[in-house]
Amino acid sequence: MLSGLTRFGDLYDAAVTRFGGRARPGTARDALWLDVVERSQVADGVVSLRFGGAALPAWQPGCHLDLHLPSGLRRQYSLCGDPADDTYRIAVREVGAGSREVQSLRVGDRVQVRGPRNAFPFAGIGPIVFVAGGIGITPILPMVHAAARQGLDWRLVYCGRSTKAMPFLDELPIGRVDIRIGRGGPLLGDAHPRGAVYCCGPASMLEQVRAEFSSRWLHFERFSPPPIVGGRPFTVELRRSGVSLDVPADRSALDVIRDFRPAVAYSCRQGFCGTCDVGGVRICVDRPTGDRLVLEEL
Repeated sequence: MLSGLTRFGDLYDAAVTRFGGRARPGTARDALWLDVVERSQVADGVVSLRFGGAALPAWQPGCHLDLHLPSGLRRQYSLCGDPADDTYRIAVREVGAGSREVQSLRVGDRVQVRGPRNAFPFAGIGPIVFVAGGIGITPILPMVHAAARQGLDWRLVYCGRSTKAMPFLDELPIGRVDIRIGRGGPLLGDAHPRGAVYCCGPASMLEQVRAEFSSRWLHFERFSPPPIVGGRPFTVELRRSGVSLDVPADRSALDVIRDFRPAVAYSCRQGFCGTCDVGGVRICVDRPTGDRLVLEEL
């Protein structure tokens, strides 16, 4: 497994250089204050925002921004513009309080962000099948354009409940794109067994793709955290609060702590954003090797 990860890292670094990237993913972590320079409606319920600022860090397909909103909420959104642009673009579908707050931003508003960071890197090695569901097109779109520019063997399956709800249809390259209303039938078809698949969409789409494609070159980004499988129950002790809470096998420490303290900070719930880190423990995904987890800072 480690040799495979090393191999992928080497291939990814080569791809970054080819795509003109300067910063290795995950290194641009300092906070930036960016201005909203453009706002537009790109589909039913979906708003696109473009941010500008001085000397924006470089990014590569698959990168996202952490937005620190005025309310205190933190949310992650994929960059869906062109890495060569001097602005950052995201697109947000309204699904909750955080997305509503982001959609309420107007041109001239200033927002603190961190990033870009990459939890969904694109290696740029074909043949490639891209699969996107609705707003899941946002991390996939820059990958598609990169593959087209590089002359790679690629195709895209883009699913949505209606064309009006599917952002950026007008920006997709002509040809090689299969637009589907609903999601009947196979998604991958004749995908090359030694090719790569990049998928972003709802859990049901990811499960279908995993069932159709078992290669190690399957890459995906989730809308929500994966279910806990094979977990063991444990007790989490909040040392500062003086309480101990029982965490069942199928729940995370974050889930249980939120029942006791609803204001605890969290965002991605998948272990990569660091918002819920408490003394080096990511309470959304980390579990103790024993039967007790002690958190000094809660």
